[in-house]
This record gives sequence, structure tokens and C-alpha cells, in this order.
Amino acid sequence: MSRYLRYWIAALLVWVATVAARTAEVRIVSQTVGTDEMLLAVAAPEQIAALSHYARDPQFSGVAREAAAYPALDFGDVETILRYRPTLVLLGDYSRPELVEQVRRAGVPVFMLNRYRTLEEAFDSLRQLAVAIGGDAAKARAEAVIIDCRQRVDALRDRLKGVPLVRVIAPSTYGVIPGGETTFQDICDFAGADNLALTLGHLEGHAPPPNEAMLAWPIERVVLGGSNVDDAIAPFLKLPPYAAMPAVRNRRVALLDFWAFSCVSHLRVHAYEQLARQLHPERFKD
Repeated sequence: MSRYLRYWIAALLVWVATVAARTAEVRIVSQTVGTDEMLLAVAAPEQIAALSHYARDPQFSGVAREAAAYPALDFGDVETILRYRPTLVLLGDYSRPELVEQVRRAGVPVFMLNRYRTLEEAFDSLRQLAVAIGGDAAKARAEAVIIDCRQRVDALRDRLKGVPLVRVIAPSTYGVIPGGETTFQDICDFAGADNLALTLGHLEGHAPPPNEAMLAWPIERVVLGGSNVDDAIAPFLKLPPYAAMPAVRNRRVALLDFWAFSCVSHLRVHAYEQLARQLHPERFKD
């Protein structure tokens, strides 16, 4: 083979590789708020094709301001998702099963967020998402986020060292209450709180509350999502058994940002800090 022929073959291979790299464009669509928050943390802006329907809503999203720079799904159906020609779709185990199946049948790779109960699980999911996106940059961003979160958690742990746990519950109007193995329990574990649904009610997951027994629980604070105490407590003032509880009647409420209360991503550290400041204000005077 002549030197010139080898040259042209090499040039052709370089050209093919360049075209392949360009055509292997990463286009990621996120269908849930939790995956929105993770995607914005680890992906390059040009890799994000669309975010979820609630991504820009500050009531539900911890990244509403950042999300405004990207397209948002009008609807969470498969037709809308595929309109963005995704190379990867981010879903959660709380997404509709039929939607997950439809995306997979369309031949699009899926990243399923199914580990988020604790902060460490959220970290694992963040790393897995970085691997699914591909490239060292995504992995480096994930590790930087994790380091920052760990530093904040360590600082919070130092502030709360030796504090007596404040006894709390997190009621809902849906006939269940969060016990152990929930994201609320994870918040309590870092914020200096004793979730009585677990320690006295022995409840796991989101379970029906023991209505009569709850009336004897020594509840010090009721943890709710919202920005206004009166609005947050209002549904419980006439709802048994909560209406009979002194903590409810006397509005002894700790408020979390609504999005933070149910956060499944690494951004839950905000909820740890927010609840800790309300339960233990004496440790945050400086």
C-alpha cells in the first residue's frame, strides 16, 4: 500500500469518526422533577432536550429558576417525549408503568430513578445517571455535587451535636403518614427530629396512622410543606385525629418548602437544614 493511499485512508477514518461523534448527539428528556434536579446537576446544557412539566414550578421544583432556560414537557405522554428525539429518557419508579413501557417499546434507553430513600441512595443514583449520560465531565460534576452535600451535612451534624430530638409527625390529608424507610424519616435523621410515626407507631413506609393511639403521642411539632403556617395547618384543624392534637390546635408547626418536603434528589440537604433551623434555633444564632 502506497504512502499516499495510507494517508487518504487515515484521513477518511478521521472524517468518519468526526461525523460519528457529531451524529452521536446526546439528547436527554426528564419526565420527573427528581430527575430534573439530578440532570441539571450533572449534564452539560446542550445535552438537555427537555425537562418535566413541573420543572419550572417553584412549588414542586428545587431548580425552577435554572429550568426556565430549557424546554418543558407540556404533557408527560410518550408522544410528547418522543417529539424531542431523545437518546435517553429519565423516569422514576413512581412514573406511570404504561409510560415506561411505551418509551422502552419505542427503543429509547431509559434511566430509572428507583433509589432515593436516603441521601446515600440519592448519591448512588446521581453517579448512575452520570454513567448513563457518559463521559468524564458528567462523572466529575456528580462527584463535585456529592462533595458539596457531604460538607453541608457535616457542618449541620456539628451544629446539632448533642441536641435533644424534637418529637414530630408529618400528617397528610391522604389517609397515610410517613414512618420509617421514607424520605421524611431521612430528613428527621439529619435534622435532629424524632419521627413518632416510627418510634411510637412502628410504621414503615407511608402507612395509615393509628388514629386513637396518636392522640397520646407527645408531639412537639407538626412538620408540613408550604410557605404559610395558617394555610398549611388549615386542612388539619377539622380532620380527625389531628384536630384533637394540641400541636395542631396550637399551630406548633415547622414548615418546609413544599418542593423540599418531597425531594428525592441530592437537593434534600436543603430540607435537613431548613427543618433543623426551626427545631433547634439556638444552634443557629451565629
